[in-house]
Amino acid sequence: MQSKGAIRFLAIAFAVACIFQLSFTWVSRNVESNATEFANGFANDKEAKKQTYLDSMQGQYVYNSGFKKYTYRDVKERELNLGLDLKGGMNVTLEISLVDLIKNISNNPQDVKLNAAIARAIEMQKNSQENFVTLFGKAFNEVAAGQKLATLYTTLELKNRVTFQSTNDQVLAVINEEAKGAIDRSFNIIRSRIDKFGVAQPNIQLLGNSGRILVELPGVKEPERVRKLLQGTANLEFWETYDNQKDNIANLLVEANKKIAALRKANGTEEIKDTTAVATTETKDTATVAKTGLAALKAEKKGPMSKADSTQKLRDENPLFQYMQPAVYQTEKGFMAGEGPVVGMSAIKDTAKINELLSDARVKSVFPRDLRFLWNAKTVDKEGQFLQLVAIKASSCDGKAPLDGGAIADASGDYGQNGAKGEVSMAMSPDGAQIWKRLTKDNIGKSIAIVLDNRVYSFPTVQAEISGGRSSITGNFTINEAKDLANILKAGKMPAPARIVEEAIVGPSLGKEAIGSGMLSFGIALALVLVFMAFYYAKAGWVANLALITNVFFIMGVLTSIGAVLTLPGIAGIVLAIGLSVDANILIFERIREELNKGTALANAISDGFKGAMSSILDSNITTLLLGVVLFLYGTGPVKGFATTLIIGILTSLFSAIFITRLVFEYMLRKNQDISFSTPATKSLFSGVNINFVGSRSKYYMFSGAIIAAGIISFFVRGFDYGVDFEGGRSYQVRFDNVVAAQDVRTALTPVLESAPEVKTFGGDKQVKITTTYLIQENTEAADATVEAKINEGLAKTGLKYDIVSSQKVGPTIADDIQKSALYAVLLSCVIMFLFILIRFQKWQYGLGAVLALVHDVAIVLSVYTLLHGILPFSLEIDQHFIAAILTVMSYSMTDTVVVFDRIREYLSEKGKNNVYGTEKKSVINYALNATLSRTVLTSSTIFIVLLAIFLFGGEVIRGFSFALLVGIVIGTYSSICIATPIVIDLDNSEEKEETKAEAELAVK
Repeated sequence: MQSKGAIRFLAIAFAVACIFQLSFTWVSRNVESNATEFANGFANDKEAKKQTYLDSMQGQYVYNSGFKKYTYRDVKERELNLGLDLKGGMNVTLEISLVDLIKNISNNPQDVKLNAAIARAIEMQKNSQENFVTLFGKAFNEVAAGQKLATLYTTLELKNRVTFQSTNDQVLAVINEEAKGAIDRSFNIIRSRIDKFGVAQPNIQLLGNSGRILVELPGVKEPERVRKLLQGTANLEFWETYDNQKDNIANLLVEANKKIAALRKANGTEEIKDTTAVATTETKDTATVAKTGLAALKAEKKGPMSKADSTQKLRDENPLFQYMQPAVYQTEKGFMAGEGPVVGMSAIKDTAKINELLSDARVKSVFPRDLRFLWNAKTVDKEGQFLQLVAIKASSCDGKAPLDGGAIADASGDYGQNGAKGEVSMAMSPDGAQIWKRLTKDNIGKSIAIVLDNRVYSFPTVQAEISGGRSSITGNFTINEAKDLANILKAGKMPAPARIVEEAIVGPSLGKEAIGSGMLSFGIALALVLVFMAFYYAKAGWVANLALITNVFFIMGVLTSIGAVLTLPGIAGIVLAIGLSVDANILIFERIREELNKGTALANAISDGFKGAMSSILDSNITTLLLGVVLFLYGTGPVKGFATTLIIGILTSLFSAIFITRLVFEYMLRKNQDISFSTPATKSLFSGVNINFVGSRSKYYMFSGAIIAAGIISFFVRGFDYGVDFEGGRSYQVRFDNVVAAQDVRTALTPVLESAPEVKTFGGDKQVKITTTYLIQENTEAADATVEAKINEGLAKTGLKYDIVSSQKVGPTIADDIQKSALYAVLLSCVIMFLFILIRFQKWQYGLGAVLALVHDVAIVLSVYTLLHGILPFSLEIDQHFIAAILTVMSYSMTDTVVVFDRIREYLSEKGKNNVYGTEKKSVINYALNATLSRTVLTSSTIFIVLLAIFLFGGEVIRGFSFALLVGIVIGTYSSICIATPIVIDLDNSEEKEETKAEAELAVK
């Protein structure tokens, strides 16, 4: 093997990099373990105490890599991401309402023909993959033939872009630009909101050009709050402010602090209640307020006192300032209040407590009636722990901001005049410009706060009156922050509302169960494979085991480093990667055993074995890699998760099976160690096997045909058990404390849902899965709340305690898109497979045979699902996870088929050189099939062992998924030998025709 030193260096470097990436997961788990241990010391509310501990650790350094220190927040961002199906949380797909956009930017949203065209476009969208704006243009030409779109879109906002002379195509181009801008701005708003939501490792991404935004929030427990957060309209406002020093706010905060202390003392508790007496307050200068909060306030203690008593006294006397550091600074004359609208600073975890204290009516009476406190949107420290509190002046009679986001016509972010920092340039509408002129004139020398969703983004000081409606916002912005803020300003009026079209919620208990059962099943499966390889290949098997463990380690390291998410379909990708790794070693070992049986010396046998197997290994892995790339580019959700781990697994499998195994063998040879490739029990297995596969092909056709025919009949009689993914609707997994009958639950829910929902026992007699289409056409927050309330109302009638452990919602439009994307992914995969095999084997018969075998495999698995759904005691739904399973089966089947074809091609190329295989083509093919039988059976057996362990121990959520894989692996193994190759033989009869023609000519002569 050439360049052994370089390969050795690469392997070591790769391993070190993976260790470093995975170390963040280990550190994160260690911190969380400490949090659990801390929470166990409290009898009540352990989860809240655990979260308090973790919040306090956000900015603390918990890991020193030797090159850099990392806080807990940094570590959490770099740990291995687990999907919601493994961790629990909420997955939401938002669709930007282009219908509302098209209406809102027109000059007459109530126009009859405009609304008729929109309605027609909605109908056309059901059977089209074109974007909605294009469909709207076609629909408008139908319902308003001869009318120009320009008559509806010559508005002030679209001035100079749409004129009365603009063609319909030009107007549609402008609408498309507006749609793209609205989607981008909505994405920025949603990202900004989620960043402030405090979720660890959120995943927010635009889904191509679909106008949809995917939001994954692991660990959230307040779905209603998330829905409001995501679907609410952005609220941009410009406010006047109070000055902390000039308007005496600092002193008023001292008064508030005293009043809170007096209220608590009168009540004898730390809580403020309405029954408390209001103590009289006395004026006190801000010099008595500590610069750094509680710690510095110790200067106030008088007389000897223990440390504990001193701390408690300070807390009692300063209930507000123990959470908030006031905006004061120390001078030679004492403490002075800082200038500007910032009145204090607090740790993020304490902001809720401060809001509670300052919201009490008796405390608010200390301050001016038009004073409001809002928190800054950006932290002020490097660790990201502290926020500033800003004093807002709501001086208008209605309490509303003097200027809102509707006044912003345009905004852009760029470098400022000094070129180092970013700034935001704004252009306002004419009405907004007049208000802005008056507002800046009245506040020269003061600050104006720019607020989005009750968070202060900036509070620039006005230097002079600003006329013309143009101004800029400067601050400590990077260029990216300036651009983001510009996008937020532009999105102030949210021209295109966002609606939830798909939603999945997995409860933390279910996610925890999935992790536990998933790890157990995977551990058992891996152990069984290791034992099997060691039993069959003796010492060489242990070398393969080392490569296998290394491969899994590399996959996890790469997943962590690229921030990928590990899901249940992702586990399927890893399973297939394990199969590919084992398959590569089996191909190599079987070749080495063939060479050893010929009497070749060990070193030469190893070298020849690697060379002989290389073609099959590369062909099979490249085929599967192409499939993975197609699925990654065109798949969604679980399919993309499967594709990600599959692609990574293929690359790491090749490296582990080819290079690491070879390096170990080279080392053992240098040390003159004996390397055995079989045990006494396995040495003669498969030797002398001679099954007439070719001659029995008609029997295989009949067997497969019978199953597929039965499946077709069952499909028309019974159909499939479609999941919510494919039909649309809402699904709830409910766990009861006692045994419950599905019929009883259905009976209780039917009246409240106005029709009978589908209720199935799911993973035991205490758990059911409820699916309903009630209000599924309504993509509103109110509809979501209504359906959930109805479900709870119906479940309450059962009289049993219950817990909704997971839920899923899929709108009808997205269900249709999921079906289409799944179909296109499967069809495109088949085309790619055909083209690759055609190029590689230079015969269309091989490509068509392989693709027909794939169609055969899919048809068999679908037949099994329609024949057995409702009979087996677990779910056999056709959903996105099933599609991922089908694609896994296709990948394995294609890999197996390519290996068989490769051996056939090799033997056919040697025909005529000797008569070892016989002279007839069918005899040669039959010999090749028997020669690959050991590899085929061994590889499928190892993968089957893995899947069987996952099926038995992986939990109910993954059981139907793993069952599809089990069936598929068996069928894929069968089809590669008994279907794909016979089809090639029947398609490729050219040689037989030539032989018949030659015999006829000879007879004539």
